[in-house]
Amino acid sequence: CPRRGSLGRRAAARPDGAIVAHFAAAGGVSCWPRERRTAILAHSPPDLARDMPQLTLNALEFHYLDVGSGPGVLLLHGFPDSSALWRHQVPVLVDAGYRVVAPDLRGFGASARPPARADYRVELLLGDILALLDALGLEEVHVLCHDWGASLGWLLAALHAPRVTSLTALSVGHPQSFYGAGFGQRARSWYMLLFQFEELAERLLMADDWALLRDFTGHHAEVRRWIGDLSRPGALTAALNWYRANAHPAQTFRRLDFPRVAVPTLGIWGSADPYLEEAQMAGSAAHVDAAWRYERLEGAGHWLPLDRPAAVNRLVLEWIAA
Repeated sequence: CPRRGSLGRRAAARPDGAIVAHFAAAGGVSCWPRERRTAILAHSPPDLARDMPQLTLNALEFHYLDVGSGPGVLLLHGFPDSSALWRHQVPVLVDAGYRVVAPDLRGFGASARPPARADYRVELLLGDILALLDALGLEEVHVLCHDWGASLGWLLAALHAPRVTSLTALSVGHPQSFYGAGFGQRARSWYMLLFQFEELAERLLMADDWALLRDFTGHHAEVRRWIGDLSRPGALTAALNWYRANAHPAQTFRRLDFPRVAVPTLGIWGSADPYLEEAQMAGSAAHVDAAWRYERLEGAGHWLPLDRPAAVNRLVLEWIAA
């Protein structure tokens, strides 16, 4: 592979664990044997701890993917995902000459699952991301984010602009735009109210072989992975605690002033997203004080990185290269 020499030397110099060592030896993701690519980029929960390096950040253990060399790209997933969400983006970004970091965020994947609702406050979640960037020596990164990860990405770009080269937000718009999108968006967000009910929400989601989760996600092809992940001790409650700590219904009835974003931002939304209206993404333009671009993917649902990988990859590469 053409990048074997320089990439191997740079990757070997970073103590980032088995994935980077294997990546360096192989010369790049595209050069891995197909079965190894599948194991890493489409990992299932039992494989996470074995295949991913880990760091202790804020007294918690985090697992993450760190491959490639070049400008950094940080990938932030949402509910009910893990870093596996990005398996179609990672090899494309690496082959394009970027260093890709994709953590399992607090409460998800193989990372730590602290039990308390307060452990998932947004300021702690942002602290995890900043600590990860510091630990990996990344002063500035492009941010590609989805769902709850997009909410974090917007806040990271607003509050820590020097750390963000560009922002690409999938599905979820600027928080101020989201909360101001009107009754239609509130109606689509009905599940956020259900998720507030501790123990009840867990019982309902798990009942009858996770029937409600299957229906809620439209029987998505990824649902077996999600169920396997959320079935581990404490995992479902940890995932729901993101909503309980940060999306309480009281927020709907009080004025919220979220900071504006001053970094170049690309917003991508799918016209068949059952949870999010177009207005909350398109309206984000009013909250960006830098270059703004909006792309609507016709017929695409919520999980854009999985369902429309070619379109997402093309748009992301165009945006971060510009």
